[in-house]
Amino acid sequence: MILRALTLAGGVAGAAVTSQFPEYSQQYLQRLGGAVDALHQVVADFDASAQAVGLSRSDALAQMTGTAFMARRRTDMAETFARFDTLDTALTRLQGQGPFMRAYHLSQMSDPQIARAAWQEFQPAVPLNFAGVIFASVGFVAGGLGLGLLLRLLRAPFRRRRPLTPAQGR
Repeated sequence: MILRALTLAGGVAGAAVTSQFPEYSQQYLQRLGGAVDALHQVVADFDASAQAVGLSRSDALAQMTGTAFMARRRTDMAETFARFDTLDTALTRLQGQGPFMRAYHLSQMSDPQIARAAWQEFQPAVPLNFAGVIFASVGFVAGGLGLGLLLRLLRAPFRRRRPLTPAQGR
């Protein structure tokens, strides 16, 4: 009886956690869009400055030498370009997608800065839409099965074995 109650509790906990994914992923997507917009402005300004003096982006980066500050700035800009490309690709894959496709593309939601910012602003809510119910159902089943299996594994070494009767031993 206790095992069943704990399994039910695991299911409810799983439902509560996974039902929040649609809202969290929406928060993440909004933050991602803001980050891409901000980085796009930095990239566009750099590219415009380079074009104004007849340089490509890579040529302009190559000319950023001579002092420790310029070398550091070149490294920072190269990292900015790489982050912009990564986040822009993620935004392209996630934008316009519903919660099920965002779950499918979960690997695109892996930027730690954006995840941290989205989590800080995230407000848990009771999902009353179809997606929330489906995510809650999946979480309930996964939580219940997962905790039930774990409890059964933990209980296995302590189970008493019945001695075999002579009729069963044959």
